[in-house]
Amino acid sequence: MQTRKILTYKVMGKVFVYLEPEPEDGAVRAYMKCDSDRSVELREQFAGINPDEFKTLMWNWITLESDVPDALIEELVGHSADEVVRKLPKYKQEEYRNL
Repeated sequence: MQTRKILTYKVMGKVFVYLEPEPEDGAVRAYMKCDSDRSVELREQFAGINPDEFKTLMWNWITLESDVPDALIEELVGHSADEVVRKLPKYKQEEYRNL
């Protein structure tokens, strides 16, 4: 059995991006948290943005070498971190702002 590598990126101890650096099918994807309304819009606009396996609106699989522009991917990384921070308790949000 082969072990798959998955990198996790965290803010304040909470994951906001999962990345498969060596996927089985060759398509590098990042799994990012996203606002539900924006997820719907992005999935309709880009073939490289897809729902997770549970079909939630809060997380998207984003294929990095696809029709999704690099500038948008960078923006979505920041958006994902912001979404995670927004859900933290107020004292943790304040701690984050003071870093």
